[in-house]
Amino acid sequence: MKRINASLLERLAAEHGTPLYVYDANVIRERIASLRSFDLIRYAQKACSNIHVLRLMRDEGIAVDAVSLGEIERGVRVGYGAGGAKSGIVYTADVIDEATLERVIELGVPVNAGSPDMLDQLGRRNPGHEVWLRVNPGFGHGHSKKTNTGGEWSKHGIWHETLDQALRLIEKHHLDLVGLHMHIGSGSDFEHLREVCDAMVAQVRALGIDVKAISGGGGLPIPYGVDEAAFDTGALHRLWDDARKEVESIVGHSVHLEIEPGRYLVGEAGQLVSRVRSTKRMGPNRFVLIDAGFHNLVRPAMYGSYHEIDVVHDGARAGGQREPSVVAGPLCESGDVFTQEEGGLVVPRELPEARVGDLVVLHDAGAYASAMASNYNTHPLAPEVLVDGDSARLIRRRQTVDELLALEDL
Repeated sequence: MKRINASLLERLAAEHGTPLYVYDANVIRERIASLRSFDLIRYAQKACSNIHVLRLMRDEGIAVDAVSLGEIERGVRVGYGAGGAKSGIVYTADVIDEATLERVIELGVPVNAGSPDMLDQLGRRNPGHEVWLRVNPGFGHGHSKKTNTGGEWSKHGIWHETLDQALRLIEKHHLDLVGLHMHIGSGSDFEHLREVCDAMVAQVRALGIDVKAISGGGGLPIPYGVDEAAFDTGALHRLWDDARKEVESIVGHSVHLEIEPGRYLVGEAGQLVSRVRSTKRMGPNRFVLIDAGFHNLVRPAMYGSYHEIDVVHDGARAGGQREPSVVAGPLCESGDVFTQEEGGLVVPRELPEARVGDLVVLHDAGAYASAMASNYNTHPLAPEVLVDGDSARLIRRRQTVDELLALEDL
């Protein structure tokens, strides 16, 4: 686990207020470096789509995946090109609306199609467009049922037994098939990732198609707990490189190998910094109430996800005697609790004493925190700061209530 200096967090909190997201650019670069053996790293920007983070990715030679028109525009805003098989932007989805359809055609953004209907709608409007096929291999895996993106209960991808329908549409509309993409879920382990590699090879062999590229998707785990081991990206590349070689033997030429991480690149780089506003006892339970809630970090409430928690007192990590504590936010919801497991079971965490005014830092909040934030209870979106070596700069200011109300001032 990477921790930003507590005194720096205290200074940033004093300068920008809380709650506050703080990202470490060097951690992002370290994670990028660990995946350089792949031909192309394509960042799944839904994890954290701030344009300054995207600009860092672009400067490091990382391409991006977009899952909405807004994410396409974010990529364009920071200078990503769109066209070509190794495009800076690829649009991945299971549906495509009219506005997005027009824009991907205008820009020449390759489409990673998760349904035959997407291929038909795109092909009717723009024959010859570059496409990928996102394949649902018939199984999935993830750290939660809600992050499982494969199998018969998942909405994602084209069912592996109906790919012939997709191929007929590609032929009918003379679409340019770039390759196959498989992603079975976030937090997958090596056993399941090996199955994905095998499924990729089996699909190419069974379909008898030519592909220029394959993508192993994302879902790479990070160690949320202090005792969890780091993910072995070298072993992952060996798995996919072996699969790539088998595919090359089938199609008779070299094949481009992509990986599409999101959380892996940014998750450990982020901290959600909050301020203690109240402490109280409810029967035997000690509650630490902070000014961040699930409108800032929804993963514990949505998935029962674990995030390490530190208390910062007077610019240093608090020590001393620990006792079971429930850390909760300000929202008018009983589920606004950071120390819970899937299903809403509240599990107190052993923490040092926290006093009003102390900071509470939730770690590994670089992915699916700010990106999934909301205005619930009319709370403005929190600011974001990027720390890069000795510098720390604001990369998103705090939203105001007036800005929220202006949308309704009609």
